[in-house]
Parts: sequence; C-alpha cells; structure tokens
Amino acid sequence: MVYYRKYRPQGISELDSEAVRQTLLDVLSGKEIPHAFLFTGPKGLGKTSAARIVAKIVNCEKRKNDIEPCNKCDQCVSIGNGTNMDVLEIDGASNRGIDEIRDLREKVRLSALRATKKVYIIDEVHMLTTEAFNALLKTLEEPPSHVMFILCTTEPHKVPATIVSRCFHIAFKKAEPLELVRSFKRIAKKEKLNIDIEALEVIASLSDGSFRDGVKILEEVVGFAGRKKITKKLIEERYQISNLEHQVSQMIKFLEEKNTASALKLISELTKQGLDMKYLLEQIIEKLHLLLLARAGVIKETKNFGSNLQIEEIKRLVELLVKAHQELKYAILPQLPLEMVIIEWGEKERTDNLSHIADDARLISSEKQSSPRSLSESLSLALDNKLDKNKTAFSSSASEQLVGSSKKEDKNNFWIKFIEKVRPYNHSVAGVLRGCSLKDYNEDKLVIETKFKFHKERLDERKVRDILEKASEDITGKKVEVSVILKG
Repeated sequence: MVYYRKYRPQGISELDSEAVRQTLLDVLSGKEIPHAFLFTGPKGLGKTSAARIVAKIVNCEKRKNDIEPCNKCDQCVSIGNGTNMDVLEIDGASNRGIDEIRDLREKVRLSALRATKKVYIIDEVHMLTTEAFNALLKTLEEPPSHVMFILCTTEPHKVPATIVSRCFHIAFKKAEPLELVRSFKRIAKKEKLNIDIEALEVIASLSDGSFRDGVKILEEVVGFAGRKKITKKLIEERYQISNLEHQVSQMIKFLEEKNTASALKLISELTKQGLDMKYLLEQIIEKLHLLLLARAGVIKETKNFGSNLQIEEIKRLVELLVKAHQELKYAILPQLPLEMVIIEWGEKERTDNLSHIADDARLISSEKQSSPRSLSESLSLALDNKLDKNKTAFSSSASEQLVGSSKKEDKNNFWIKFIEKVRPYNHSVAGVLRGCSLKDYNEDKLVIETKFKFHKERLDERKVRDILEKASEDITGKKVEVSVILKG
C-alpha cells in the first residue's frame, strides 16, 4: 500500500496542520457539535482524512472523556476501511444532479443502521448543480438529529453563500515546512528509514505545501535510494536542484538583459538535465514575487536579489510566467511555454523601442508646425535623437526598417496577418513564429527565417507545415509553398 494511504491520519493528534488540529479539538469538545461542516483548501491537505476522523469521533463505541477515537471498535475500524454502512462518502462530481440529491434527502430520513450518527461526506461539493444545491439547502437547514454532513471542496468560491452560512467552516491552508517535516518524520519512524532531517526539509520544499504530494515524493526517494542512507545531496542529485538557485538567478538576469539566446540556451541545458519545468517556473515566479515585495517596500531588499527590474517589468514578467505555468498541462514539450515567454519578453523590448521612436517623431512634428515635416522625415530625426542619447551606431538597414518603402511595409503587414491566421489553428505555433522573421514571399513561395534549430524542426513538422500553408492560402487565395531556413 502506498504511503499516503497507509499512513493516513487516524486521529486528531495525527493531523499535521496545527490550525486544523486546534480548531477540531475546540469544536468537538463542546456540548453541541455542529450538524454540518465545510472543509475547504487545496488538494492533498487532509480534508477527507479529517472528515473520517470526525465521523469516528461521533460514532466511536468506546470513547468516553477523551475526544480522540479509539480506532479499535467496530465503528472506528469500518469507518477507517471505508466499509461503514452509516458513513457514506459521495463524489460531488459524479453525483451532481438534482435527482441524486433528492434521493439523498429521502435516505437522510432513515435512521442509522448501527452507528450513533449517519454521516454524509460529500467530496468536491462545488461540482453540484445550482438545482442540486437548492435541494441540499433545505436538508442543511433542518436536518434530522441523527445526521451529520461534511462537505469538502478545493474551490470554496463556487459554493453558494447560503450553503456556507449553514456549515461550520474550517479552512485548510497550505502546509508550512515544519508541518510537512513533522508528517514525514512520523512516516520515517514507522518505516524505520535512515534519512537526514536536511533531506526531509528538501522534500518539504518540493511539496508545494501539500502533505499528499510530499509523501509521494518521500516514497519515490525511498524507492531510488535502495539501501543507501537518504541525504540532502542524494535528493538534490535526483531532482537536479543542487544549483537551482544560481540557475534561477541567471535566468532572471538574462530576462532583465533581454538576452533571449542565452536564456533559451539555459533552458535547453536544464531540459537535458531532466529538471522539472513546472518546478523551475515556480521558483522563478517565487523569486520575482520576493523582488516585487522588496521594490514595493514590504520586505527588505538583499544582495541575493541581484536585479534592477522595476515594478512594472516584474508585474509583466510574472503575468507571462503564470500564464506559461497554466499552459504546461497541455504543452507537447514541457519547456515550450517558458521558451515562448522568453521570446515574447525579448520581442517586447524591440517593439517598445520602435514605439518610443515613433512617439518622438510625432513630438518633433508637432513642435515644428511652422515648417511641417513628413512622417518619414520626423522618424528620421527621431532616430537621430535616439542615436545621440544611446551613443550607439544604428545601421542604415535599421533606418530603412523605420522609414522603409511601401514594399517593406506590405511585407511586415503580411507577416502580422500570417501569424494572426495561424493562431486559431495552433496557439503555440503562432508563438514560435513571433520569434522568427519573414525572409521573403511572393505569390508562389513563402520563406520563414529563424535563428534557432529547434524552431526550424518544429515548423518543419508535417502537421505544422499544413497549418502554415493553409494560413498563407487564407490570405493569398492560392496554394503557397512554405519553407523554413536557419539564419546564417
């Protein structure tokens, strides 16, 4: 049996969340026990385990003055095994309709077969339909004395206020590192594991505040460690996190410098090492969050931050990274969402520079009303000003890009339209195209240029090539041959 089921808490004292332990002790030691509870919080924090413990406490045959269940009587054992006929665990996702709740209301009236109280544990209760909630509401308002409801959900905002107001609400918050280590210690002691406290702390950092996820990682570590002693170094080598803090700092530095090539190269290296992209994204977001708090004056800034990113830049970066984190679930390549962020962020600087120069041009044109200039002249003058300020050489080809001929403008317009046409077919391919450029196109042929080999390989896939040809046909009205080349 897997650890998280084998070592599921069997009493209040074994619940690892201190706040939940104290709240349950206070509530269940009173004279009147609520007829309905609502347990809310992220996955893997012990909501269902706590519900079973409450069911044991109200039905334990040998409990006297002590609040804890005995875990030996028939009621406690059968509830722990999930075989008790009077404690029913219902999946809200599978029984979400009004007919199922009406059937439940009819059965509620029947007395318990052997237990003192009939307990209904409804998991993922937020999945019930509006009609089902309305049907349940009447029963929660005036339940029979022999019935108790325990509602569990990971999305409390979807539970109607009328339901919440009739339940005793206990919020399960993400576990603190000390609480996670406490949980792992309990399992390590019973399994007689040879493991360092530092190793348990590393596992806690990988658990994302979830007891269940942490226990799964512990079990995985025990599996690959074999007979070896489990140390911090062993776990860091297995999960490729020994130098992760430095790598996260490097990534933020590359993003700050808009050094797209170096950032993509780092992602490629980390992918080859087998680093979990989800964990990497979370670590980058966490460091940017701390940097944001420091910039806002909430916490004291330290040398560890090592970044000159400003609040608006951090906000934009975090938005892009959070979006990438959400897209990981559906990504064909786990590194692709983060690569798209890097490319989009690098492109943003080029777009911003062109926008600033255009603004300068408009300002110059308005200031010289006595001798009006054409937009091309104003752009040229604005470009000269920009060169003076930055003290950098700006090539004649770049000037042509700004004030260029109608042919070049048509080419740029076609490229923008092309990417927009591709987007509905495949969002990630459109993202790849933003990191490429249009080398050439005419009525019969379209040539795409990219700096990166993996972009070329992606665009050369048969399904992707079909999308590109279809998008070009949508614009031109005829079949167009599409080819992809590497720059240089």
